[in-house]
Amino acid sequence: MYNVVDTYFAGRWSTEGLAALSLTFPVFFTLLAMSSGFSTGATAMIGHALGRDDRSEAACIAAQGLVLGVLLTGVTIAVGFAAAPSLYRILGAEGAYLELCLEYLHVILLGSGFILAFYMLNGVLNALGDTAAFRDYLMAATVVNMALDPWFMYGGLGVPALGVRGIALATIMAQCGGTIFLARRVWKTGMLWRSTGAVWRPNRRVLREIMEQGVPASLNMMTVAVGVFIITYFLGRFGQQTVAAYGAATRIEQIILLPALGLNVAALTLVARNAGAGKLHRVTRTVRTCLTYGAAVVAVGSLLMYLGANLIMRTFSPDPEVVAIGAHYLRIAAFAEYAYVVLFVNTALLQGLKKPAWSLVIGLVRQIVAPVLVFWLTTGVLGWGRDGVWYGVLIIAWVAAAASVVIARGRVHAVRKSGKPGAPVPFAAPGEEIA
Repeated sequence: MYNVVDTYFAGRWSTEGLAALSLTFPVFFTLLAMSSGFSTGATAMIGHALGRDDRSEAACIAAQGLVLGVLLTGVTIAVGFAAAPSLYRILGAEGAYLELCLEYLHVILLGSGFILAFYMLNGVLNALGDTAAFRDYLMAATVVNMALDPWFMYGGLGVPALGVRGIALATIMAQCGGTIFLARRVWKTGMLWRSTGAVWRPNRRVLREIMEQGVPASLNMMTVAVGVFIITYFLGRFGQQTVAAYGAATRIEQIILLPALGLNVAALTLVARNAGAGKLHRVTRTVRTCLTYGAAVVAVGSLLMYLGANLIMRTFSPDPEVVAIGAHYLRIAAFAEYAYVVLFVNTALLQGLKKPAWSLVIGLVRQIVAPVLVFWLTTGVLGWGRDGVWYGVLIIAWVAAAASVVIARGRVHAVRKSGKPGAPVPFAAPGEEIA
């Protein structure tokens, strides 16, 4: 929701500001992908441990997940500051446009520690079945962000006008508050202080296991950022208005898909716990239930998106051309939303079974290989222009959804056939640490 609020106010600042945030989104999303991926890996591991009633192992994984978050923060800041200018130039940002992009991103990078810690804490809560904390945080943070964005952007009450830098600062402040909130919530569970497994010294074997589960999940999400880079590259030839329209429209899609993301978290938690306990019949029932609820929820959202495309786009930009381009895309994208539900749920199934490499394969093909080939064909060879990208996204989404179903069913069958769905992961003694 931060991105939606930020996009709204950036559009009110200027079309160039909206385009800058749209161009920054893939880089920002890479940070979120890394955080969320390791959180997903920790959730799967903790869920399996709890499914086997091994709370000590679960506590060790939770503590080491936070240690890993601290270690990754420095790397994130260094790499982000070094690589961002070149990445933006590849996408065509120069001069004032480039400066706007960097103003926003530099603030986000400096606050990346809060983002990493937040997601690791949320991973612990998800494994424990507490998804309400994230919901409560999102509701409060959205309100806070809506209040801080215009204040920091335009200035007032002793605060200078910070422009898009102010939008980023508002996001980080809300994220900091969320990290404190989730830390208190996790602390109350006793997972990090009443259990003998909660060890804070870096533990090589546990960190390695989290990396083995988290890296594929992170890379899978990062393919989304790369995919947006690819889409932006093909759209860039049609002008800033097209890039701005796509950026705003994708924020609208995020709102429509929020319930589906909730189902994704539920599926991951339930699959991990039941797989750890060896109850695969509950795993398949979980997936069917999530897909059914997802169909009902997304059907309503897709209908609203299709019928209200122009009205919705006008809330993000006063530019008539941006509104027209974005509305046209939304009417096409409305038919792709359930494909994303299918992808999310089956990806959660694979991650909950601790088979994250398969979700990475799906992501690489869907976000990188297929778009390059399809967009080259539709925009270049067939000459469909912008519509070549829009319809290409629709086709790729449904083909990938079908592939995810086939792969997920195959993995469940393989686990069932092996007879070891709840086999414990290699686990280090609490005293073992990095030399």
